Amino acid sequence: MKMYLISDNIDTYTGMRLAGVEGVVVHERTELKEALEHTIADKEVGIILLTEKFGREFPEIIDDVRLHHKTPLIIEIPDRHGTGRKPDFITSYVNEAIGLKL
Repeated sequence: MKMYLISDNIDTYTGMRLAGVEGVVVHERTELKEALEHTIADKEVGIILLTEKFGREFPEIIDDVRLHHKTPLIIEIPDRHGTGRKPDFITSYVNEAIGLKL
């Protein structure tokens, strides 16, 4: 299976292309929907990498794909500006998941 990048900036796209990951750069809501539909239709793609900006700006589109499709797996990655998550997001996620404070 292959990975496919849907990015909002050319720098992330260029970096992933150097690593051998195909992808596309999109900026608008309709472009994102079209790119996701195209990628989901390609049965060779097992993982879609999305920049975190899409998860913040268009969560309903991403959630809809996650709810209605088993594959591909969607992973949000930070862009060149870093992550928008708080520094202890993994610890708080684990605390919430198991109900214990670490």
